[in-house]
Amino acid sequence: MTRELKKILYLEDDAHIAEIAMLAMSEFSDFEVVHFDCGADAVENFQAVDPDLVLLDVMVPDMDGVETLAAIRLQTGGWEIPAVFMTAKAQLHEQKQYLEAGAISVIVKPFDAFSLAERLQNVWDDHFGVASHPSEINATESA
Repeated sequence: MTRELKKILYLEDDAHIAEIAMLAMSEFSDFEVVHFDCGADAVENFQAVDPDLVLLDVMVPDMDGVETLAAIRLQTGGWEIPAVFMTAKAQLHEQKQYLEAGAISVIVKPFDAFSLAERLQNVWDDHFGVASHPSEINATESA
C-alpha cells in the first residue's frame, strides 16, 4: 500500500508567498505543513518533522533550495522523500537542473493558490503510480 501524502516540509523565505501557500494547502487539503524560512533550519529539523514530501523554494538567501535538498538527501531517510521545487526561476534548462537535482516536479511561480494542494496530490499520485480519480481506476481495470 502506498503511503499517503499527509505532512509537507515547506521552505519559503518570502513571508507573503509562504502565507498564501500555507493557507491554500490547509484550506484545500488535510496536509500538515511545517514551514521554514531558511534552508539550514529545514535541514536541521528534517528528521524531527519526518515529512512525506518536501516543497522547496529555489531562491533562498542562506542556502538555496537545491543545496537544501542535497543536504536533506544526506540525512537518514532523506533520499526516499519526494521533493518538489516551487520557483519563479523556471526556464526550461533550470527546470531540467531541478529534476536532475532530485525533484519529482517543478511548480512555477506565480502559482494558482486554489489548485496548489490538488497539484501536489497529483504529483504525489503520479510519482507513486496511484490513479487519482475513480474513472482512472475503472479505465485501468477494464484495460
